[in-house]
Amino acid sequence: MSVRDAVTTLRRFGLGARPGEVKAISGDPRGHLRQSLRDARNALLEDPQLRPSHALIEELFVEQRQRRLAEQQKMKDGPAPQMPPPAMAAPGAPKQPAETVRDVFVEEASSRFQHALHTSDGFLERLVMFWSSHFCISADKGGPVRIAAGAYEREAIRPHVLGRFRDMLLAVEMHPVMITYLDNQQSMGPNSRGGKGKGLNENLAREILELHTLGADGGYTQEDVTNFARILTGWSFGGLDSQIAEPGKFFFIPARHEPGEWTVLGRRYKDEGQLTGQRVLEALARHPATAHHIARKLARHFVGDKVPASLVERLRKTFMETDGDLAMVAKALVESPEAWQAAPAKIVPPGDFLVSISRALSLEAKPQNLLRFGVQLGQPLWRPPSPKGWPDEDDAWTAPSAMRERLRIAELAARQVDKHLDPRDVAQDLFGEALSQDTRQAIARAEVREQGFALLLMSPEFQRR
Repeated sequence: MSVRDAVTTLRRFGLGARPGEVKAISGDPRGHLRQSLRDARNALLEDPQLRPSHALIEELFVEQRQRRLAEQQKMKDGPAPQMPPPAMAAPGAPKQPAETVRDVFVEEASSRFQHALHTSDGFLERLVMFWSSHFCISADKGGPVRIAAGAYEREAIRPHVLGRFRDMLLAVEMHPVMITYLDNQQSMGPNSRGGKGKGLNENLAREILELHTLGADGGYTQEDVTNFARILTGWSFGGLDSQIAEPGKFFFIPARHEPGEWTVLGRRYKDEGQLTGQRVLEALARHPATAHHIARKLARHFVGDKVPASLVERLRKTFMETDGDLAMVAKALVESPEAWQAAPAKIVPPGDFLVSISRALSLEAKPQNLLRFGVQLGQPLWRPPSPKGWPDEDDAWTAPSAMRERLRIAELAARQVDKHLDPRDVAQDLFGEALSQDTRQAIARAEVREQGFALLLMSPEFQRR
């Protein structure tokens, strides 16, 4: 083993090295990765300050109702006398829904950032990030999706990141945040008791087939999408006025469910209500096209666009032979020679770039700053541009404006580094023999130490993995 393998371990498969970490794992870099896969509990965020999604959604619904009632009363009473606005809200005054959502979002982001900055299991956290993008939602949807975006990742992704794919799939598709994001609570069977004259919404069914399981080339048809959407009618969650469902929790509504037997991918499913949708998801989780789609995405995410077909095949075979055991698939990835032979090609995404800076330079960044920088770099937390998730091509983040913004942030970080640190020593600690001679000389020739640190952060070694 070598220092180069240790650098690959911490960058290609992790979130970048912390001081002394390259040297610490250089004796057995791959063993370090395998160790990360032995305890799924290390992927969890067990912050007692963070509340479950159903509690957050219920609180939002209550505040929205109170606001509507107050506005209705205001209209009934007529306009109030004009008063100068108060300088600040009175102590103890109830929050508006927007304030609650913002505060919860920052709390969730803070917990996530702190975990990423300090974890020794960077590979495990990278897997969480991969699956969170694969099964993405966007807080831009507002409402329950925004207030519970972090809770969704904590509840549907993290507990299953080393489990079975089918269990994660079920947890994701039955989560109120995903149901809301893809509008399935609005989907009603035209022939159901409660859906007369109303129609289907195919968003959830389509994205499950195209993005979450089979892939766009997975062999499904429009008829499969429509039939699956019929099967998923009734998949919703409780509201404040529900007599039998807890607010904010998954709930199957029989009155909205389209009756009948339907065929998906050549298999006929009898009508068993909620259970029918679960049976389709379980079949999709075991489908060969799903195995290939997941294998290809994992290989491209961790290695690069020009991933060898042999690596994809090894991951696909492992997925199929282990019934979608994600820990075994991840292990097959790190034990594949192809994953170590490729040169660093992928530009580090903005969110990972920010985390890696803080880890490398021992900076305690404020969550609000990381959130703002993420927006400025084009990757706002939990706000991907579409249900496809974040772009994952090798050069997806190399637009000139984005690189200028990276330089600005690198210069800002360089000014905050401990004054006793020398950029040449830090570069050697982080990269050792993997640091190119050109980068080494550029840092050594820097006119001031801050410039040396900025050059390190903008070097090819730091920007690609």
